[in-house]
Amino acid sequence: MLNISRRCPIVDTCQPGVLPAEIVNAKQPVVLKGLVNHWPMVQLGQQNPALVADYLNSHYNGQPTQVYYGEPGLNGRYFYNDDATKLNFTVSLGKVDQVLRDILAWQQQAQPPSVYIASNLLQSHFPTLPDQHNMQLPKPEPGYATEPDRVSIWLGNRSLAACHYDTSENLACCVLGKRRFTLFPPEQVSNLYPGPLEPTPGGQAISMVDFSQPDLQRFPNFRHAVAAGQIAELEPGDALYLPSMWWHQVEAPGSFNILINYWWSTAPRYTGSGMNLLYHALLCLRDKPEHERRAWQALLNYYVFDDPKQAGQHLPEAARGVLGGLDEMQARQLRAMLLNRLNR
Repeated sequence: MLNISRRCPIVDTCQPGVLPAEIVNAKQPVVLKGLVNHWPMVQLGQQNPALVADYLNSHYNGQPTQVYYGEPGLNGRYFYNDDATKLNFTVSLGKVDQVLRDILAWQQQAQPPSVYIASNLLQSHFPTLPDQHNMQLPKPEPGYATEPDRVSIWLGNRSLAACHYDTSENLACCVLGKRRFTLFPPEQVSNLYPGPLEPTPGGQAISMVDFSQPDLQRFPNFRHAVAAGQIAELEPGDALYLPSMWWHQVEAPGSFNILINYWWSTAPRYTGSGMNLLYHALLCLRDKPEHERRAWQALLNYYVFDDPKQAGQHLPEAARGVLGGLDEMQARQLRAMLLNRLNR
């Protein structure tokens, strides 16, 4: 077991259903006690989990969804086979109401199958549910288009989402059951030993370290991640603000668990996914000689990772081009230029 003593900061003075702006601006994980205690599903769950299932079904529109399924003995650890070439669970189309019936039927089994519906958008499957479970998010108005906000639900029996990162801001609201987050800042990536880029259980690379029994001979630097880690424990009605790119493992130990996430981004929509940069760098930079890689690292720091305005400040405004910042049209032109070069 991990010996992480640091606990995520806790705020217990929140107005129900309102995320404080100072929390988001701090860009650090924070537990918000009782933020969603007033939600109907949270209150029903305190009476009987079956009432929560009935409530969800009353808002479910019958659309099929992807369902993760693992054989008895998986214990909810959605991961890889022994050589990390395949996932250790299956994904198929199913219905939410059937999954809910299975979860309730398996409540008393010591080793039930594992079943999980991951990041199902409320708008697509529970269109009337957001009216009853609203949240005020203090997002800025940037003056440009961003990715649309998303509200998603996660439900299943016992589960463990291996340590990964997300590229959106995240407010995770614990509705039913408990949640334990093990958190690491982004710079710990090398100490977390990420797995394959494809396939992945949920879209992003995950840590290959088994946190319950870490193999420090195989993963010796994991101890440095542990030293930088922190724990966030959520009861029903609590929420966790998690900045984008923070690594996190999520454990749901109960026999019936529900989490609702609010996702948003403040980046311009035209920037696209940062994974495009990673794949492009793997193609264009990784296999160059070391001295060239170091030179490109310095160039990327200058143009991208340090002060992003410095590269164009000394130039006349008319001469700055993409160094003066991008808008939607310039982004389209830059993307077209890249596609043309890649297709040569």
